[in-house]
Amino acid sequence: MVFDPHSFRKNIAGIKTQVPTISGKKMAYINFDNAASTPPLISTIKETQAFMQWYSGVHRGTGYKSIIASKAYDFCHQIVGKFVKANLENNTVIMVKNTTEAINKLSYRLPLNKNDIVISSVMEHHSNDLPWRQKAHVEYIGLDEAGNLCMEDLEKKLRRLYPRVKLLAICGASNVTGQLNKIHDFAYLAHKYDTPIFVDAAQLIPHNPIDMKDDHDPYHIDYLAFSGHKIYSPYGSGCLIGPKKTFMANEPEYKGGGTVKMVLPHKIWWADLPEKEEAGSPNVIGAFALAKSLQLMESIGMEKVAAYEKFLTDYALAKLKNIPGITIFGTSPRVGVISFNLAGLHHALVGAALCYEAGIGVRTGCFCAQPYVRKLLLLDKKPVLASPSLNDNWSKMPGMVRISLGAYNTTKEIDILVKHLHRIALNRRHYLKEYYYSTAKNEFLPRNNNELNKWIDRTVMANFE
Repeated sequence: MVFDPHSFRKNIAGIKTQVPTISGKKMAYINFDNAASTPPLISTIKETQAFMQWYSGVHRGTGYKSIIASKAYDFCHQIVGKFVKANLENNTVIMVKNTTEAINKLSYRLPLNKNDIVISSVMEHHSNDLPWRQKAHVEYIGLDEAGNLCMEDLEKKLRRLYPRVKLLAICGASNVTGQLNKIHDFAYLAHKYDTPIFVDAAQLIPHNPIDMKDDHDPYHIDYLAFSGHKIYSPYGSGCLIGPKKTFMANEPEYKGGGTVKMVLPHKIWWADLPEKEEAGSPNVIGAFALAKSLQLMESIGMEKVAAYEKFLTDYALAKLKNIPGITIFGTSPRVGVISFNLAGLHHALVGAALCYEAGIGVRTGCFCAQPYVRKLLLLDKKPVLASPSLNDNWSKMPGMVRISLGAYNTTKEIDILVKHLHRIALNRRHYLKEYYYSTAKNEFLPRNNNELNKWIDRTVMANFE
């Protein structure tokens, strides 16, 4: 069975949302900001609402609702593990808020010190960089001539720094360029030097199938994390998956309700996994929504999703390359994430023009990956401006425009995007004149935007009446 993007599109909440433009005409909103958060599935929302009748405090409750909610919450862990083919005999699934919390948790739970080394890469999201800097010394894998992570450079570092390297931490796919990393080849190389691997799968999970493989497989992924809001699930839930032995050793970084079996004045017996690592009342609804979204995506088949998104990505790249003055960053293979700039125009101005004139949502800036963006813009060797403060003019900050595709996007939407980018590229002076940078709001705005601002405010307040 071939993936049917039209049926999938009908299952996306808000797909028919209309937004105003400066022309006075309303247009169907086009969302190309999926790398930040995907819209939720209607089916997930409905199933979660139906489950609400059983919502209750989990574990140790003796009432029917608590018993049912507890068993459902525990089952969600199994669904998550199954989705990435984790061996749940030796590994545990820990529910957290998002990928950022998962990585920070792992940084606390690994026995790292400043003499230890974590090898990461230049293309990482800040969330897979900053936590490691706090706990250990971080070395970074360089890029090869094609712009991919250099396997030779990694092996040199693993060999030279052995046995001080305690972890290899890389993303499955870049949130800036969408570039896919050969995570299993990196795992094989890391294991060759007795180093476990952590994969930040936030940008990989909605686009490609993931197989953590058996623990004894040299291509095995030791640790994995991702967020529900990247794969069509609302309600703020994510997960960290890794060996039980890691999390059974030592105390959890968060202590309190649910993390213990018994507490005496001078002794604590910690709970079993995953309860030991899920302090306080858990996000039962978030875990349930994540599990339901994963079940749907698994029933569709992630291989089919990947094939459709590759078609969309190739189509978009072919169209974008014909826009005058465009620079596209990154190389293939990639997931549906494409970053670019238009000559002579600030990235945030381009994003504003797409929003206010075409109802198209993109993202601009450095996407929480400033070192990588600076490197791609060839600014990594240049001195950085003074430390940013609240009074700085952020219009001087470098960055890019990013479009990110979901399995519900269409070629028609891409055609609309390309048409407007052509217009912007060919009318640079017009846009430099008709848009201004607001220091108060830290964004570019059309000079005649009063009615649009009023509509935004009315829409926000309508949700609180």
